[in-house]
Amino acid sequence: MATQTNKPATTLRCGGIKATIWKNSGDKGPFYSATFSRPFKGAEGQWRNSASFGLADLEAISILTAQAKAWIFDHADR
Repeated sequence: MATQTNKPATTLRCGGIKATIWKNSGDKGPFYSATFSRPFKGAEGQWRNSASFGLADLEAISILTAQAKAWIFDHADR
């Protein structure tokens, strides 16, 4: 089973979207995974994250996907 640490390996940003890359450990050794989110301020004024993206966010998701893939490739244990 994979485990996720509390601190991200890195965070990438493009516009209002962020990609967070996590270093995990599994049965076959360490590996990386990425999560994508759109930070926003809630009604109470506190920052929250959404995993829902609109049309205007999709280009940023595409750019971040490519950047995350390159970052993981450069840092992967091979």
